[in-house]
Amino acid sequence: MGVAVSGNYAYVAIGSSQGSTCGGLSIIEVSDPANPQRVGGYDTHGYADGVAVSGNYAYVANSGAGLQVIDISNPANPQRVGGYDTSGSAGGVVVSGNYAYVADGSAGLQVIDISNPVNPQRVGGYDTGGEAQGVAVSGNFAYVADGGAGLQVIDVSSPTNPRRVGAYRTMEWARGVAVSGNYAYVAAAEAGLQVIDVSNPANPQRVGGYDTSGVAQGVAVSGNYAYVADGYADLQVIDISNPADPRRVGGYDTSGVANGVAVSGNYTYVADEYAGLQVIDVSNPANPQRVGGYDTSAEAMDVTVSGDYAYVADGEAGLQVIDVSNPANPQRVGGYDTSGEAQGVAVSGNYAYVADEGAGLQVIDVSNPANPQRVGGCDWSGQASGVAVSGNYAYVVDWTGLQVIDVSNRANPQGVGGYDTSGEARGVAVSGNYAYVAAYVGDVGNALQVIDVSSPTNPQRVGGYDMSPCRATDIAVSGNYAYLAWEEGLQVIDISNPANPQRMGGYRKSPYWTTTGVALSGNYAYVTDWRSLRVIDISNPANPRQAGGCAASGSPRGVAVSGSYAYVAAGEAGLQGDRPLEVG
Repeated sequence: MGVAVSGNYAYVAIGSSQGSTCGGLSIIEVSDPANPQRVGGYDTHGYADGVAVSGNYAYVANSGAGLQVIDISNPANPQRVGGYDTSGSAGGVVVSGNYAYVADGSAGLQVIDISNPVNPQRVGGYDTGGEAQGVAVSGNFAYVADGGAGLQVIDVSSPTNPRRVGAYRTMEWARGVAVSGNYAYVAAAEAGLQVIDVSNPANPQRVGGYDTSGVAQGVAVSGNYAYVADGYADLQVIDISNPADPRRVGGYDTSGVANGVAVSGNYTYVADEYAGLQVIDVSNPANPQRVGGYDTSAEAMDVTVSGDYAYVADGEAGLQVIDVSNPANPQRVGGYDTSGEAQGVAVSGNYAYVADEGAGLQVIDVSNPANPQRVGGCDWSGQASGVAVSGNYAYVVDWTGLQVIDVSNRANPQGVGGYDTSGEARGVAVSGNYAYVAAYVGDVGNALQVIDVSSPTNPQRVGGYDMSPCRATDIAVSGNYAYLAWEEGLQVIDISNPANPQRMGGYRKSPYWTTTGVALSGNYAYVTDWRSLRVIDISNPANPRQAGGCAASGSPRGVAVSGSYAYVAAGEAGLQGDRPLEVG
């Protein structure tokens, strides 16, 4: 995971999505460092490890997929124009003149002619003998952070015939390198920052170092300071005014895992793994301060919208409150880190009710969206995954079934009843005296469970619908119909007689991706799967048909609809706001 800054934009190589092999380039506008905004991106279909920018092009070191060339002249719509599949695993890249120099893992250094970005061509290379992880170029020399082989100095005055002129074996694995003047600064994993005198490229010598407290992954240099991305020890600021005696002067806990760093003016931009991009003001190196950030990789699991706010169940990050009054520019205004993993969320009045896997039900006062506060909760032995609220009761589904929680006293919610659905319940909707439960696994007949909750202390199953061997993942109810998200699409179930639900119609999507969520608005059902948002016309429940849709980034898990917009909880890509195409 790397980052480069050019003008008003930060270009982040975001590795791969959690649970996916796909990653790519994310473009973040940082003209206002306190409020970075993603404006575009490109899925490189590989593990994006490093990025360099030159002119209108971003050059992405894309692991096993080699070098990718992305046209960024329109940051809102980056386009791949070319690439070169290197023989190794591209982990770092730097551009100098007409050449891209790629640190290509076990294949060493690759030199790629990019004078024609549409058709990059390899013109030379050098097998460095180690695992090339990072590269910097100064004058006629390329400096390669070569894993266990340390620092390698390669003469590239003839790009078609690079040759090794010197090396220095660092004490630990060389991960990244920056060059300033006569010195190379190496991010050397557990050995921290190593300072190597390269005034004589044929005989590099270590002159000093600083053993950071983490695992140094990347380094950038500006003036008298080196900025080290130090893994779990975050950002470290090292005074290198005396290269023989580097001193730590400050640092900042970025909350993620600092893997890469770039410097522009008074700001450092940290690629902070699943915490995304962090913008740190280093105008006072002794006291760095975070001024902004953009989460490129949240684990958004569910979403609901009330008024101008979207409430996101954000996995380990708890509840996130997003101002969506301007859907084109959603802004996080507040949040509350629940003690479990937030999987589902419902809002009623001034309260958000969070299904908090491992910690039960959490009740959060959101009357001040900028400062949500927990007021109560109810824990039990199950793993809460979804929630609906009706009147004074919250209906929570977990691995064992349905739990009924009395929330009339929000500071002290109490479990009053439950029903064992004999399967893992994934979704719940409440209408009148009935709770409708989507069950993911279990005995035959358990896909849809209809539970009479007229007596909350004694819920009783009155009916169900068997979809075996298929499994249900979410449910929404409108009038006499339940809309059931199942593995391969949408099922419409007539529930006018709750004791005897009957299938009315369905929509089976192609290609196959597991359906994950469903929301209703008017005559349309909005259905998410692992790759997209689909809009299904349900005006005729017996014959649902696709009316539109759009691709979605991340791994969509849930959806809510407000006005003309659908808000998608897109897994590691966070909250996405979309106006689906061709609706109506």
